[in-house]
Amino acid sequence: MQSNAPFRTIITHYQLTGTKDPSLKVKRKGTGLSRLVLMSLNTMTFAARHFWRRRGASDEHTQTGSVRRAYLSRRLILPCLALLAWVGGDGCALRQFAVNQVSNAVSQSGTSYASDDDPDLIKAASPFSLKLMESLLSDNPRHRGLLLASASGFTEYAFAFVQEEADEAEEHDLAGAEALRARARRLYLRAQGYGLRGLDVAHPGFSGALRAHPKIAVQTATKKDVPLLYWTGCAWAAAIALSKDNPDMIAQIPAMEALMDRALQLDESFDHGAIHDFMITYEMSRHDTAGDPAVRARRHFERAMVLSGGNEAAPLVDMAEAVDVQKQDLKEFDSLLQQALAINPDAHPEMRLVNLIMQRRARWLLARRADLFLVTP
Repeated sequence: MQSNAPFRTIITHYQLTGTKDPSLKVKRKGTGLSRLVLMSLNTMTFAARHFWRRRGASDEHTQTGSVRRAYLSRRLILPCLALLAWVGGDGCALRQFAVNQVSNAVSQSGTSYASDDDPDLIKAASPFSLKLMESLLSDNPRHRGLLLASASGFTEYAFAFVQEEADEAEEHDLAGAEALRARARRLYLRAQGYGLRGLDVAHPGFSGALRAHPKIAVQTATKKDVPLLYWTGCAWAAAIALSKDNPDMIAQIPAMEALMDRALQLDESFDHGAIHDFMITYEMSRHDTAGDPAVRARRHFERAMVLSGGNEAAPLVDMAEAVDVQKQDLKEFDSLLQQALAINPDAHPEMRLVNLIMQRRARWLLARRADLFLVTP
């Protein structure tokens, strides 16, 4: 569970004040949600459920008519924001209607960010989007779409722009790297909290039952819950991996495992094999399953490659980092990372951003061959 590999995407939100993370704080001007009317339409739709790639690929959002619904949602955002700015007072039915419409639009709209070719631009824009989501949740705390978007968004941001930076900084700034990992852990736990809230909305009492009897509790989840199961499990696993000196966190492994196992059981093809991709890394540290962990990880790698059509760098990078380093298989390590780098990000624009980010990690891993392997040519 040491590797960062399973996560690939970003975020959403706009909490005007109150955050403990200064890089996510936005100065307040005006009051309440009326301030949102000053945001542009493109910035609002940036806070859609999955803006690197559509992570809920198997859910209702991507079925027939989804493009039309996304277009209509975008068209509704500005009128609803204007209504929010005009209507005052908490508890107003008209205001709640506007809040619901904005929440639906933000959580369902498709975006162009998955095809962006500038990860640094996305990194700079992400905190604003995340805080927008949190602000909407303060008025609409049981909105399942917003809770899913927040769970996935904070997980993605923490991995791609916080923990990745920590890994790259460690060699020259150990203290700075540890501070970044502490921040990443807080973000992962925030994401996990949103994910559990989303599951509680669908299945009241789910989070409490999960902690008490994990394998029994997850049986109530259905295929529709897979996106929440996946993102909650990813965030939880990442937080545990950064809390190896915390017995309370380690004790939560069975609950996290139950989420991911149930998600895989319900929909192994979710988001082109994303759950299999997670398992490539996780199997190497799992102790409750029979057989060689490297063999289990390879089976997941093969399925992830099939389900992704070989168009994603992530399974290749994950296999090289999680399995080949542990097995000290330098030949395959080099081969897989070179395959990842050979993928043309422009060939599949919907995967461009995630492939660019994983290719960056592939280059970083290749640059560390001498540190990762006992013998190098």
